[in-house]
Amino acid sequence: MRRLGITDIATPPMVFGGNVFGWTADRETSFALLDRFADAGGTLVDTADVYSAWVSGHKGGESETLIGEWMRARGRRIGIATKVGMLPGEGGDKLAPARIATACDASLKRLGVDTIDLYYAHQDDESVPQEEVLAAFGKLIDTGKVRHIAASNFPAARLKSALDIAARDGLPHYRALQPEYNLVSRHRYEGELQDLCVAHNIGVLPYYGLASGFLTGKYRSEADLGKSVRGGRMAELLQGKGRAVLEAMDTVAAETGASLSQIALAWLAAQPGITAPIASATSIAQLDELIAGWDLTLSPDQLDRLTASGV
Repeated sequence: MRRLGITDIATPPMVFGGNVFGWTADRETSFALLDRFADAGGTLVDTADVYSAWVSGHKGGESETLIGEWMRARGRRIGIATKVGMLPGEGGDKLAPARIATACDASLKRLGVDTIDLYYAHQDDESVPQEEVLAAFGKLIDTGKVRHIAASNFPAARLKSALDIAARDGLPHYRALQPEYNLVSRHRYEGELQDLCVAHNIGVLPYYGLASGFLTGKYRSEADLGKSVRGGRMAELLQGKGRAVLEAMDTVAAETGASLSQIALAWLAAQPGITAPIASATSIAQLDELIAGWDLTLSPDQLDRLTASGV
């Protein structure tokens, strides 16, 4: 188990990505996946109020609703990380204080819980002073609706200014960060943002840990791009450093017997500042593979080779 920064939240080296619930995983499949994840010792599920508003006929909140139905049906509670800032609605848009308040109440209702364990600003909103955003989150903490707050998709400068304002004004601090980060997409986290998180002991829970499936080894040539609707996005990776990364992963797989998915997440979990990567699955077989990799520890040499392959 890994502690999330200075919070009291602990998780194995994987957080379950709930974006699939009510989208590519129907109710029955979602319940089975949550059963398996919780039974294996999983403690935190990542979702958002906007999941899955991009699907025709959906309006957002579908993922939270299914998670809430599962908790009620099973009579068990799992840690919830959810987000505000991308789904418009009552109270305004993005991180308007009134929007934060109403969106939180809506998420709590869908989830059927009294408290959100980790509540994210889903994206930065420069139209609202950060003092007002943090004060709005502070009210939720004071009333017991939220335990800890976090930032998603924040650049280093904006995260630093939010931390400085929180320290100056006695407002709540962001205790976690959710950036895009994986072996083939490293520029959004490594460097100033990573250094900031390490210095302030901010727990990092990266998304796209498998690069939308590229790091599973599914896409190795242009002929593979038609394997899924995501295939078109993989051409750029194949033309760039993607092939070199896959070759390095193949070597480590031969040495360890681990799958490429397990290796990709183990590399992430070993990076400075990272608490646990977020990963999703749409079948029990996929989830079992990910869970089996929780105990995988790569050697310093293997980590170095993987890191070098993506430079």
